Amino acid sequence: MRRLLLAAFVTLGLLATPSIAYAAADPLPDPKVTPIQVTGPAAERLNLVILGDGYQADQQSLFRADVDRNLAVMWATEPFRSYRDYINVYAVELASIDYGVRCDPDGRVRSPDGTIRDTGEREGPIDAKDTALRMIFQNGCADPLARGVVYGDAPVGCQTHPGPAPCETGNQALNRILDTYVTPALGIPRGAQNLQSLAIFNSFTYGGIGGTSATTSGGSPQGPLISLHEIGHSLGTLADEYPYSSRDVVRPCYTGAEPSSFHHTVYTDQQKMIADRHKWFRWLGEESLSGGRIGLHEGGGTYPCGQRRPSEHSMMRWLGFDWDQIGRENMVARITGLRNAGQMVVRSTPAESVPRDGVLWAEAGRPRDHGLSFTWRAGDRVIGADQNLDLAALDLPVGTAVEVEVRDPVGPDGTDWVRNPSTNNAAADSGFNGPRFVQKRSFVLSAESATRSQPAAEITASTQTAQPVARDEVVFVETNHPADRIVRVSWALDGRPVANPANRRTLDLGGKRLSTGNHTLTATVTDRGVTDSVSWTIDNTMPTAPRRLSAPLTTLRGAVEHPVYFDGWDMWLEPADDQAGRYVVSQFRLDGDGWFNYFGFPERPMPASPFHFSHSGTVVKALTYGNLGTGGLSKAAFEQELPDDHPSGGFVPGFGTHTVEHRAIDPAGNVGPAGSYRATVLPGASPACTTTLTGRQPTVVVATGVTCLTGATVRGAVTVKPGASLVVRDSRITGAVNAAGARAVQIFGATVVGATRLTGTTRDVTIAGSTFKGALTLRDNTQVTANERYSRLAGAYGPILAGSRVTGTLTCTGSNAAVADFGAANQVLGAGIGDCGEPLQSRP
Repeated sequence: MRRLLLAAFVTLGLLATPSIAYAAADPLPDPKVTPIQVTGPAAERLNLVILGDGYQADQQSLFRADVDRNLAVMWATEPFRSYRDYINVYAVELASIDYGVRCDPDGRVRSPDGTIRDTGEREGPIDAKDTALRMIFQNGCADPLARGVVYGDAPVGCQTHPGPAPCETGNQALNRILDTYVTPALGIPRGAQNLQSLAIFNSFTYGGIGGTSATTSGGSPQGPLISLHEIGHSLGTLADEYPYSSRDVVRPCYTGAEPSSFHHTVYTDQQKMIADRHKWFRWLGEESLSGGRIGLHEGGGTYPCGQRRPSEHSMMRWLGFDWDQIGRENMVARITGLRNAGQMVVRSTPAESVPRDGVLWAEAGRPRDHGLSFTWRAGDRVIGADQNLDLAALDLPVGTAVEVEVRDPVGPDGTDWVRNPSTNNAAADSGFNGPRFVQKRSFVLSAESATRSQPAAEITASTQTAQPVARDEVVFVETNHPADRIVRVSWALDGRPVANPANRRTLDLGGKRLSTGNHTLTATVTDRGVTDSVSWTIDNTMPTAPRRLSAPLTTLRGAVEHPVYFDGWDMWLEPADDQAGRYVVSQFRLDGDGWFNYFGFPERPMPASPFHFSHSGTVVKALTYGNLGTGGLSKAAFEQELPDDHPSGGFVPGFGTHTVEHRAIDPAGNVGPAGSYRATVLPGASPACTTTLTGRQPTVVVATGVTCLTGATVRGAVTVKPGASLVVRDSRITGAVNAAGARAVQIFGATVVGATRLTGTTRDVTIAGSTFKGALTLRDNTQVTANERYSRLAGAYGPILAGSRVTGTLTCTGSNAAVADFGAANQVLGAGIGDCGEPLQSRP
């Protein structure tokens, strides 16, 4: 039996504490090549070779965990998720003399447990490190924003170092390792165009580079996303869509000719683009896979303006989002067509002249989410629709020409992944009628009779078995092909036969009603008493990504969790799955704007650090993360400061109410159910308490300073004198609340039984999540803006009343602007008087 499915790392995701510390004087072990996933011959697959650099001999478990994390994110991202079985993966363990990477601007000191990523202790950029692949941050010894990591020159003093070629360059080392250890196992040369290498370097610092020899950071929270972005360059021929060449430098607008990139344009009018049938015109107006609508979005190709891209975000613009349809359309063509080969791999009956009573067959790669179509024709007549054709049953005359068309139905009438109908196979013009998705084979029937083959049954390829398959996967096997008959394939689920009257080589698990938990699927090939079989574990336990949020000002009532914050909040996601020891991907989506891979937060420890959302995001190394304002999560920092009339300007901070969904994707590819919550972000901050009152209070008079009522019960009234401030949290006030000329009044999660009257406040009235059983009067208050840009571009706001309930009359008059609820509707049961704006409109 020829078995093509090899074992993976047994516990890829486990970080074992090393029992022996490595010393530089110890001899370096030989490189170790481990097949992670092999689904077919290397010549018929894309082959991803992942090498480690800067991992010392006792840090290989760290490398294996980094490989697992990279692959988990890759298999969770389309089109790799659906076309996973088109790819073979091999990991190469390389022991380096030194840990880390040369000229790492944020180099961290190695911890006793072998990690060098979460200690926070810095060693500074070092140019003398000796690592297996000589990786170096380009100009990282001088530039704190360096991010390009390449194969460097030989290290200083290499003549005294151990190893087979101590003074070789990084590229020489890569070639030697590939030639000596990798390509002999694959059976294809190092220069094969269907071989892609990815070097993971042992650093926490953000960095990497594209090409057929791509690189990425092993420890950076965004490391696997760097990998995908760089492979988007090298495999997908995709260009950068981000708006800068240097992160902290604003370039002039692009004024040149139409860019050569298929996903950039100088067009400004969608209707003209459609009329001219130009570039991505077929996708205009569609909801983008990476959020928003596909259109003409300003900025791209490293320019802030002048060039336009299809989507607000995509992986080639901001790490974390998926490719949009234009990127995916091209990526899937590059996978099915084996990169530059431009041809979908199809194996078939080898002879063009075949016996008229024999069996014809064809095989091709198998997507995991849909089947291929096989159409057999004799002239214009369709004579078969399976991958095997028994000619004996058809009794066709000698000389008949038989043709089979093998099609991956990715066009609009199928899975709708490729809308370009072109018959070409060029990198930027690969259509669903082209050879990357359609292949034909022809045969002529001869007068000879088929030779009777000896009994034989063999599974020659199948869906990967290195780990469980998903509950909705289309599982496949390929078999041997006797010349005179079709071997039988039978399927069994948990030991019970599954009907297969058409003798199919695929089984769509999505059509099975599986109970929660693991199941066993077995395919058995039988031919005259000879059998072969292969089994898979089906993972039908959905992964979860429970959330944990930072403490809010208050939480609003309702079926959906709805906390309220000043400026922003933290979110921890803790993805979990029943398959122990493997990395589970978690994602979130902000306001329906595209799923984003959760990775904690840049330059913070994993997985302890939360993702931080804020009205304008957080700037880390001249990039922005967690932005709630216009432009999405990752709008470039400099873009936020562009003039309002700049084509990429007019940034508005994201105060208001936001919806966040979150989910997990397990290593099998199961997408768990999404959880969700809402969060309201208000401008401002609470003043520091000078007096804090808790527990029972008879009455409260605030004469000076800032009095905070926290978890208090006030039996009488609360009075705030001019110039003083009051902050109420989670308290109950039985009497009235009166504030005249106060500096600030904030009420969060409180209940006020008596009438509340706030007049002449000079700086801030902010109320959220509170209940007023009497009347609420907001008169002649001045709300000093907490964010000039927001007030200038979104409009001035008056007193804030958000997510509260008013039983009596709500009166709003004389304030600097209308009362604002920032998207958190109030319930007003009484009459509304004056300029209450949105809160009054929110009446039931």
